[in-house]
Amino acid sequence: MKNLVILGGGYGGMKIMSELLPNDLPEDVTITLVDRVPYHCLKTEFYALAAGTISDIEVRVAFPEHPRVRFQYGEIIGVDTDAKKVLLKDKEPIVYDDLVIGLGCEDKYHGVPGAHQFTYSIQSIANSRATYSALNNLPPGSVVGIVGAGLSGVELASELSESREDLKVKLFDRGKHILSAFPDRLSKYVEEWFNSHNVEVINNANITRVEENTLYNHDQPIYCDVIVWTAGIQANKLVREMEGEKDHSGRLLLTPHHHLPHDENIFVVGDCASLPHAPSAQLAEGQAVQIVEVLKKRWAGEKLPEAFPQIKLKGVLGSLGKKHGFAMVADLPVTGRVARLIKSGVLWMYKFHNG
Repeated sequence: MKNLVILGGGYGGMKIMSELLPNDLPEDVTITLVDRVPYHCLKTEFYALAAGTISDIEVRVAFPEHPRVRFQYGEIIGVDTDAKKVLLKDKEPIVYDDLVIGLGCEDKYHGVPGAHQFTYSIQSIANSRATYSALNNLPPGSVVGIVGAGLSGVELASELSESREDLKVKLFDRGKHILSAFPDRLSKYVEEWFNSHNVEVINNANITRVEENTLYNHDQPIYCDVIVWTAGIQANKLVREMEGEKDHSGRLLLTPHHHLPHDENIFVVGDCASLPHAPSAQLAEGQAVQIVEVLKKRWAGEKLPEAFPQIKLKGVLGSLGKKHGFAMVADLPVTGRVARLIKSGVLWMYKFHNG
């Protein structure tokens, strides 16, 4: 029996399993999924978990069940590529024939002193739970600083402003306008929403260091009862320490078939893979579909395509609380209730399909 080992039950890992199960997994192939927790986590909704507007169970989706799928829960400490083994803390190694690495990302602190020690995160379900506890135990009038006004920072700030109107939320952004990668109309809409919902947007920010309950913007101290970091991501530490050429965020460079140039049995999916687009759930799923095609053709002894078409993304969806949102759909900006309904519908469809 061949063993396909998938590291991480994120969007890429889930899509690989859904493409193979229940009927397209060859009789001589087993799947072993390795993760820290016994369920798939909806990472795109961690901002709402941290803000306290949804419950923990709402960001969990059960892993698929199949007679030739087994699960190993624990901490991955390394990959022995020579012996083709995944090394686990305090557990026996797992031997693989093919390996898919989908371990996701971690916060990137850009060398800012104290950022790692004195800020909260929403990059994992454990971190989001800790952030929820910190935010929702704050007394009225407390100040929350959110560093980074990308999609995660904007969604967290908006959700928190609705769930805790008694808090003072400060959103720090490096650019002249938040969401600078989006059209001006969309960016201005979000800024106006924040102005009317008691979120202070601080543009042209430069966080030079962080201390306990204090962040320094252009070296000027600003007191915050809680500081949440959403100012960039990098590949998982295990991936950053692996052999192989990487990009500036520690993501591994791959062949057109999504495996390492020096090892055709190790695939990388999602936030750990260096790809032309910014990391997203959509991108991980599109990549997973192509990885499955490679695996199925190899298992059947068929010739691989020389290359795959570029993965097409449908757009970007963001929420502003429970009733408003913003989106880029087919390169067209959409704002207001329609954008929020689209995002809610996409999330419902995903949970319905995978649940």
